Amino acid sequence: MFDPKWLPTLMIFLPLLGSLLIFVTPNRWRDEMAGFMAAVTLGLGLMIWYAGGSGLLSLNWIPALGITYSVELSGVSLALAMVTAFMSFIAVLYAARRIPNPGTMLALILAMETGLLGIFAARDLILFYVFFEDALLPSLLMLAIYGKAHRMRALVKFAAYTLFGSLLMLVSIIGVRYLGGSPTFALVDLKQNLVTGPAQTWLYLGFLTAMAVKLPLWPLHAWLPDFHEQNHDSGIPDVMGTLYKVGGYGLFTFAIPLFPDASLELRPILMGLAAFTALYSAWIAFGQQDWKRLLAYAGLSHMGFVALGVFSLNETAVIGAMYLLAFQNLYTGALFLSVGMVQERIGSLDTRVGGLMTGAGALGGLTMALWFASIAVPGFAGFIGEFSVLLGAYQVSPWLAFVAGLTTIAAAAYALTAFQTTFWQARPLGGVVVRDLVHTEWLILGLPLVVAIFFGVYSAPALNLMQPAVKSVLAALGGN
Repeated sequence: MFDPKWLPTLMIFLPLLGSLLIFVTPNRWRDEMAGFMAAVTLGLGLMIWYAGGSGLLSLNWIPALGITYSVELSGVSLALAMVTAFMSFIAVLYAARRIPNPGTMLALILAMETGLLGIFAARDLILFYVFFEDALLPSLLMLAIYGKAHRMRALVKFAAYTLFGSLLMLVSIIGVRYLGGSPTFALVDLKQNLVTGPAQTWLYLGFLTAMAVKLPLWPLHAWLPDFHEQNHDSGIPDVMGTLYKVGGYGLFTFAIPLFPDASLELRPILMGLAAFTALYSAWIAFGQQDWKRLLAYAGLSHMGFVALGVFSLNETAVIGAMYLLAFQNLYTGALFLSVGMVQERIGSLDTRVGGLMTGAGALGGLTMALWFASIAVPGFAGFIGEFSVLLGAYQVSPWLAFVAGLTTIAAAAYALTAFQTTFWQARPLGGVVVRDLVHTEWLILGLPLVVAIFFGVYSAPALNLMQPAVKSVLAALGGN
C-alpha cells in the first residue's frame, strides 16, 4: 500500500519532471504538458490537505555528514505549498497565452515551483538550503532571458543580495549543528540540541540576514523594485518572485524553534524594524508612477506586516502573519498579471495613462477588486491576516502596532490613486482603443480573486490548519 508520507516528494519533484519533459515534447503540446503537470501537482496538494497533512518522511541522505532527506507538508507549510501550486498553475496558463514560443518560460516556472515546494516541505536545514538555492536559479534565468534593457544590473543586485544572505545562512546552519552537538541537520534533532548563550544570538543574526533578504525587510530590500521593474512585462516572473518571498516562513519554521532566547532578546528591535518597513514601503509606493515598482513596494509593505507578526512571538499575530504570507501571494500575483494585461493592451506600465475603464470594464473591475484584497478590505483574506497581526502585536507593543496600522491608510491612498489615474482619469487624445478581457484572462484574474474572497469569508479551513503548527512552534518559547 502507498505510504502517504511520500506524497510531498511526488508533489515536489513532479514539476521538475514536467520541466524536463517540456524540452522533449513537440512544440504544439508543450502548453498542455506544462498545464497538466501543474494541475496534477495542485491535485496532490489537495490530497494532502484532505488527509490533514502528510506526516514526516525522514531518510538518511548523506550519513557521513549528518544530512537527511526529511520532508513534511502539514500546517503552515501545507497552506503555503497549496498557494504556490495554485499560483504556479495560473502562471502556466498565462504564459501559454502571452509568451511567444513559451517552452523555456514554462520549464522555468515548473523548475522554480519544485524549489519553492521543497522549501516549504524541508525539515532538514541542509535540505532547506538546497531548495532555497534551487529556487534562485530559475528566477535568475527568467530575468536574464526575458528581462528588459537594464536586466543585468537588476540581476547582479538580486544575486548579490541573495548569495550574501545565503552564505551567512550556511555558516549559521553549520554552527547550529556543531555547536549544539546534534547528530544530524534534521530539525527534530536540532531542536533537542540547542545552542545556548551568545553563540545563539550570533547564529540567529546570520540566519536572520538571509531571511531578511527574502522577506524582504528594510534595509535589505534594495534589489526588489529593480527586480520587478526589469522582469518581463507579462508579470509572470513577478508571480514566481512573489512566491519566493519565503523569509517569513523560514523565520517561523526554523529561527523561532532553534533560536528561542535570541528571538525574545531581539524582539523589540525587530518589531520596530518590521513596522518601519511596512509604513516606509507604503509611503514610497505612493510616489511611484510605474505599476511594477508600485506593486513591488506594496508587496514589501505586506512583508513588513508578516515580519511584525512573526517577530512579536504572539500566537494571534504569528497566525495572522502566516495567513497573510500565504494569501497575499494570490492577490499580489494576480495584480502583477493584471498589470501585464494592461501593458499588453497599451504598451506602457505608467500609472497615468487614464481612461482604461471605458474600453476594458471587466479588466478594471477585477483589478479594483484585487486592489481591495491587497489593502485588506473586510471580506478578503488579507483583512484576516493584517487584523490578526495588529491585534497580536498590540498585546506586545501598542505603539508599534499603531505605527504599522497607519500603513492601512497609506495603502488605500497609493492603491486607489494609481487605480484612478490608470482606469478613470480622462483618456489622452489619440489613445489606442483598449480591448477587454478575453478567453483564459477571465480565469487568470478571476480564480485568485475567488479564492481570496472565499478565505476572507470562510477562514476556518486555513486557520484550523495553521493554528496547531503555530502553537507547536511557539511552545519552544515557553509561552508568549
